[in-house]
Amino acid sequence: MSTKHTHAFQAEVKQILHLVTHSLYSNKEIFLRELVSNASDACDKLRFEALDQNALFEDQPNLEIRLIVDKEARTLTIRDNGIGMSADEAIAHLGTIAKSGTRDFMSALDEAKKGDANLIGQFGVGFYSGFIVADRITVESRRAGLDAAQGVRWTSEGTGEFEVEAIDKAGRGTDVILHLREGEDDFLQPWKLRSTVAKYSDHIGLPILLRKETWDAEKSAYVVTDEWETANKASALWTRSKSDITQEQYDEFYKTLSHDSQAPLTHTHNRVEGRSEYIQLLYIPAKAPFDLWNRDKKPGVKLYVKRVFIMDDAQELMPSYLRFVRGVIDSADLPLNVSRELLQESRDVRAIREGSTKKVLGMLEALANSEDQADKDKYAGFWKEFGAVFKEGMGEDFQNHERIAKLLRFASTHASENVSLADYVGRMKEGQEHIYFITADSLAAAQNSPQLEIFRKKGTEVLLLADRVDEWMVSHFQDFEGKTLQSIAKGAVDLGQLQDEAEKKAAEAAAEAFKPMLEKLKESLKERAKDVRVTTRLVDSPACIVVEEGDMSAHLSRLLKQAGQDAPAAKPTLEVNPEHALVKALDGHARFDDLAQVLFDQALLAEGGALEDPAAYVRRVNALLLA
Repeated sequence: MSTKHTHAFQAEVKQILHLVTHSLYSNKEIFLRELVSNASDACDKLRFEALDQNALFEDQPNLEIRLIVDKEARTLTIRDNGIGMSADEAIAHLGTIAKSGTRDFMSALDEAKKGDANLIGQFGVGFYSGFIVADRITVESRRAGLDAAQGVRWTSEGTGEFEVEAIDKAGRGTDVILHLREGEDDFLQPWKLRSTVAKYSDHIGLPILLRKETWDAEKSAYVVTDEWETANKASALWTRSKSDITQEQYDEFYKTLSHDSQAPLTHTHNRVEGRSEYIQLLYIPAKAPFDLWNRDKKPGVKLYVKRVFIMDDAQELMPSYLRFVRGVIDSADLPLNVSRELLQESRDVRAIREGSTKKVLGMLEALANSEDQADKDKYAGFWKEFGAVFKEGMGEDFQNHERIAKLLRFASTHASENVSLADYVGRMKEGQEHIYFITADSLAAAQNSPQLEIFRKKGTEVLLLADRVDEWMVSHFQDFEGKTLQSIAKGAVDLGQLQDEAEKKAAEAAAEAFKPMLEKLKESLKERAKDVRVTTRLVDSPACIVVEEGDMSAHLSRLLKQAGQDAPAAKPTLEVNPEHALVKALDGHARFDDLAQVLFDQALLAEGGALEDPAAYVRRVNALLLA
């Protein structure tokens, strides 16, 4: 007689189970999609492991999923003959969540007012969705290759504990037995199960079997027979002709694939022939996943070889800057026993990667360049969600550099968002030679930078770059359509032909007249500033901080320090506006050194920097106020 062992759920699982059983009721039927998807994955894993160990198929070479209804016992069983679980795997997989997404899952549920069951699969906890309709779940499983006596039964009522015991199980695979709650009898009706399968799981490449019903005239009711029938098309959706697939079917496949509750932004479905033969079905999501910025996050493209599942996260098939893309690639050329090492070296994989990258860029170009306002709005939505990631492509994908550059969007002094480089160049003033930009910690800091003053006065547009990736991006980006990019926070301001001769002569005269004062400022600030000079870039502000061409920007230096990295120490240059009252007040001021230090500190604060000695700044300001 076997012995039952009671285990406590991981703390995070307890929280999830509480939410599932008390809060998630917006779309109950989602549980069937999740459990059928898990069953399909188990079959895929068996097929993959059996490539090297054919004996794992035992006496059941045909993989399938069965939905079994027992109306008297009020149970619904989802049965698969896939890889199955050992006792240790049942405890590990069904009692803990071995990932860091739990807190994000709770947060997302809270934002959704704890009402969206679609979220549950997105965070890797799809099994627990069964408790939406069941007050008890029993799982009976045996891992392929183990003896029949090494089966395991896992049972829980979705509270704080679960029980595990050893059982005899003749067939490999897993039975998930849902003991339905009162009021959930719809899920004991074959018509309900068929319609749910057709809606969410029609694309599953395995047969999903239900017992056939026939009409009994004497009983005036449908009766269940011993004959099984397939409830889904049982063919991988991506292998079917595009003309046979509806938009709704594409969308439902995406939702199952990504565990996203929303339809995708757009998709592409192609059969590629030539040097490499493969099928690609790729989607761009409408919303960024919660873990987009997780460095350990793997790309979401599934790899199949001749319809055989190989791996979930084939990183080599999609560049990192397109890691938000979801989909399936099915190769006709790669070997079935392909390894990650072989993926890195394969010419076929490189061809697939290049072809898939071009298709994704093509999807984005179709939206960005469309005359349809709805498509333009879609692209604006894409950029809001994924623009900061997409910018990484400027430093990663030199082959598609020009195409990526045309897809970039920015805020500027002329528009709050969605300014393309082509838009900017089209608005450039006559004689303007550069595409001007400024980087800052935030959009507000960029918009209010004193370094913009002369450009605003001249009506010259400046791009405002406030994403953390922007500094890195522009280091790989020198020009666009023959126009060089120029940071307005580096070197002396260069307005070229935008500045007339009278202005240039006035600036030179001011610099000459201000020379004695500059020498005094240089002496006073010699420990903090590389140089002090008169500038024409300021209109309303007394001073600003700039760095020389070739030096690291102050913004990048701050980003490196925040990341715990050493930043090369380079003194900035202080530029002063000789027409400003505060600068004029320096002449003959009794506390010249204090005022010079305050001027430097204020310029540093205005461009987003941090003071090394805030207390000293406060003392100097207080002393000047009381003078």
